[in-house]
Amino acid sequence: MAKLGYFPGCSLHASAHELDDSTKALAFRLGVELTEIPDWTCCGATAAHSVNRLLSVSLPARNLSLAVTAGLDTIMAPCAACFNRLAVARHELMKHEALRKQVERIIERPLDRIPQVHSVLSWLLAEVEKGTDWVKVDLSGMKVACYYGCLLLRPPSVIVFDDPEQPVSMETIVKAVGVEPVDWHCRLRCCGAGFSVSRTGIVLRLVREILSDARDAGADAVVVGCPMCHSNLDLRQKAAVERDAGMPILFLPQLLGLAAGCGARELGLLDHMVDTQGLLGKIPVGKV
Repeated sequence: MAKLGYFPGCSLHASAHELDDSTKALAFRLGVELTEIPDWTCCGATAAHSVNRLLSVSLPARNLSLAVTAGLDTIMAPCAACFNRLAVARHELMKHEALRKQVERIIERPLDRIPQVHSVLSWLLAEVEKGTDWVKVDLSGMKVACYYGCLLLRPPSVIVFDDPEQPVSMETIVKAVGVEPVDWHCRLRCCGAGFSVSRTGIVLRLVREILSDARDAGADAVVVGCPMCHSNLDLRQKAAVERDAGMPILFLPQLLGLAAGCGARELGLLDHMVDTQGLLGKIPVGKV
């Protein structure tokens, strides 16, 4: 099996365990061995960079250094926020030598080598470009709204992976497994992110707009690559759209896991707030 460094981050061990489960299940079907970074710690997620720049680089830098020590030259972070912080820190450390030396003193670890960092999006695009012999279930007829959110492709000066205004990577991935991506307007619209608790009203309005657009476009589900986006669109859906609630929100590895023949329980699809049974009932694996 091909070996890939794995940074689950805090949310995948808690509120977004479905993303952890589905990523591991899919990786096994793809012949990829995910090696978790030993002794990893929180990367600072979305909070540290708004408080202290040095802290926001030092927290992910420690994990980057630990990966190198473990012999991992490439790591993948399924959480969009974790990926963003690791990628930004890598960019800062490679661009600013004085900052790198300062961070080395803080974390008491060398940073002379820094691993490549991939998002779940860039990883899966590379995998489907290798071929789709691993696809076992026909998902043709399913329509999904591909939702990028804010962090997977920004800032473009750091994450030079896809066009941040007109991306195509997620659509390319779902097409590769026979799923039809719908044409809609809100695929880059912010879901409100961490305002879910402090400014719930704002989040409900944004969620309402996003889901309404996806529904109008004919989507059977919304596909995301971020635990915070999933939480807002799934957890807040009933409060946001009331009687129209019922749009399944899938993590990208969950959708591809279905195509690979993984079971619904294995992918964590039975643990969402919005029931996925209606969607699963349309495909052979749905009753697993």
